[in-house]
Amino acid sequence: MTMVPDQPNELVLTESRTMRAQTAGRVDVLDKVKALALLPDGVHATIEIVAGFFESDIDAIESIVRRNRDELLDNGMRVLRGEDYRAFASVNLTDANPKARSLTVFTRRAVLNVGQLLTESDVARRVRTYLLEVEEQATPEQKTEALRQLEIAEARMRVLKVAEGIVDVAWLEAKARLVAAKALGEEPEIDPLDVPLYVPDFLKGKSLKRKQIESVQSWFGRRAAGIYMAQSGEEIGTRQSDLPNGSVRETKAWTERHRPVFEETWDRYYADQYPTQLGLDGAA
Repeated sequence: MTMVPDQPNELVLTESRTMRAQTAGRVDVLDKVKALALLPDGVHATIEIVAGFFESDIDAIESIVRRNRDELLDNGMRVLRGEDYRAFASVNLTDANPKARSLTVFTRRAVLNVGQLLTESDVARRVRTYLLEVEEQATPEQKTEALRQLEIAEARMRVLKVAEGIVDVAWLEAKARLVAAKALGEEPEIDPLDVPLYVPDFLKGKSLKRKQIESVQSWFGRRAAGIYMAQSGEEIGTRQSDLPNGSVRETKAWTERHRPVFEETWDRYYADQYPTQLGLDGAA
């Protein structure tokens, strides 16, 4: 089959979870592309069925699942085990592997989610094309309200999912409002002190170069956290960062209210190491 390259605007869906969520309910788009054969219950599909629908390898679907598990679970994917698996298989899988102990199944919404993410599939590309056409038909008011509610809801949902409530709620709320405002071309309605503060941005403000920032940022963050603990008697909150490879990393939830901690960290550990950054390079 001849592959049709993704158009530039399709990257909005493959790269933006916010935009995917806006069109996640348009499962009717699947039928516009081709027929989706479901299991006997008329609700679920297996990985093999999903791969067949998108004319893709099973490995590609499994890779999508590994890199986007939380999002797919939110959209209806389930991993059945134990008694749930046996009960489901007895009704829906006439040729079930007797040695199998679990089964991943997808609702139509989850299948659509896979199509939003799968890049090496002409069928998925056509799905995204239809979704973008649907999105373009929405009124500006609908888009505005959807973005506002979606970003705030997504931040709150991620708070609930992190074990033991260690994620900084205020940071997530502020981040959500900033993202929504940026998408809408508006000014965010948040306290300036709640604006997220990132170590690389702070170091860039000290005129450090890219390689210097890469060398400094890890220990800078640890030292700043130590200073914060000494001053406040508590640990700085955490947040989750989505990495380019699809994985998630936990980092500290610094905001502008913590800038004095950053400045103290800089003065204590780095100002003398980077005199040129302060205009102290000895130039006449």
